[in-house]
Amino acid sequence: MSHSIDPFLNAADMALRTLFSRPRGSRATPSPIDPPQELSAVERKEAGALMRVNHVGEVCAQALYVAQGASTRNPALRAHFAEAAREETDHLAWTQQRLDALGARVSLLNPLWYAGAFGLGWVAGRFGDRLSLGFVAETERQVEAHLDGHLDRLPAGDTESRAVIVQMKIDEARHAAEAIGAGGEELPAPAKTLMRLASRVMTTVAHRI
Repeated sequence: MSHSIDPFLNAADMALRTLFSRPRGSRATPSPIDPPQELSAVERKEAGALMRVNHVGEVCAQALYVAQGASTRNPALRAHFAEAAREETDHLAWTQQRLDALGARVSLLNPLWYAGAFGLGWVAGRFGDRLSLGFVAETERQVEAHLDGHLDRLPAGDTESRAVIVQMKIDEARHAAEAIGAGGEELPAPAKTLMRLASRVMTTVAHRI
């Protein structure tokens, strides 16, 4: 009985840590190649809004991995999800640091984003391990494309945020490849479209709130 409850206790603990404690990464924050430049008030506001969106993405990543880890009965796959979540904690810490440096705040809707992502991860997990891994792969591909867009929109002088996003993009691409390598199946086209629509809603709202 206690063994079956353990994943849910872990999920609750991770939710509290993600939403209400300061994340600590295992890797140092990526350093920019070019020195940062002074940002105007408008540039600082836009950079902060973009990094808030990225922070929300990492909150959702934590929820997805925790939910999928809790829903699988495969110990090796559960360990895989736990390791991925630990690496995503680096991203969570880095984006939090950039928000602080830019004088920006996290999204006020983070508990809502977390709950929604957890629900999606749980549903994906209940469809079986191969589709669950496919969901991870597609999520990471869409995040990678989204990060590319942010590199285009970031103020040129914010080289510190740019360095963080570049490393995040590298990590997300690797997570997608690992999920496929572990046996993930491609999701049907309608599922991918729905995921893109949900992501668009989240990024639009989180940019402001």
